[in-house]
Amino acid sequence: MQNDSLVVIKNDINLIKSLYEALLNILPSFNVTDSKILPYGLKPHTRSVSWLVEQVINQQSKYHKDKLNIDTPDTCLHDCEIQIGKKIYYINIKIHNILGKENKNDIAAVEKLYFQYTANENYNLLYACFGIHFAGINISFDKNYLQIFSPQFMPIYVNPRNDKIQATYHHKIIERSRKEFLELLKINSKSIKL
Repeated sequence: MQNDSLVVIKNDINLIKSLYEALLNILPSFNVTDSKILPYGLKPHTRSVSWLVEQVINQQSKYHKDKLNIDTPDTCLHDCEIQIGKKIYYINIKIHNILGKENKNDIAAVEKLYFQYTANENYNLLYACFGIHFAGINISFDKNYLQIFSPQFMPIYVNPRNDKIQATYHHKIIERSRKEFLELLKINSKSIKL
């Protein structure tokens, strides 16, 4: 049964990757604002535009749901819920500035992730990291950078200062069972009581 659940997660990753690859062919480049308002543009830090870019991805997914053959419910606990048939995929969107380095990023608060995974045995979160080019006020999506991953398969490093899992978006996959994943979260977190 454990191997079956690992296969399900890998299949989910492949399905969501193909869905978002189709979305990348639809996503437009856009200006964040007008050059009269920000004549020097925004600082080229992902945090300057990440929330806005995530909204563009989520809303374009919803707007093109018929082309993508998905349903996107309005109410969700995550950045995005995608329904295909009867199955719901829980997705969090991340953004990577292609011109930046592949540094460790905060991925998730350990306590929230742990409790969501223990409260619902069918819950499997996926992260979709889109690459962007960001210059001045213009954002464009890189069709060659898309990382889809499960926190269950990530290297587990918990930042002791904020109790969040950190990893690079492009990382080596470590296949582990849900039970092993939850144990690692408990061992490495200061917020989860043993």
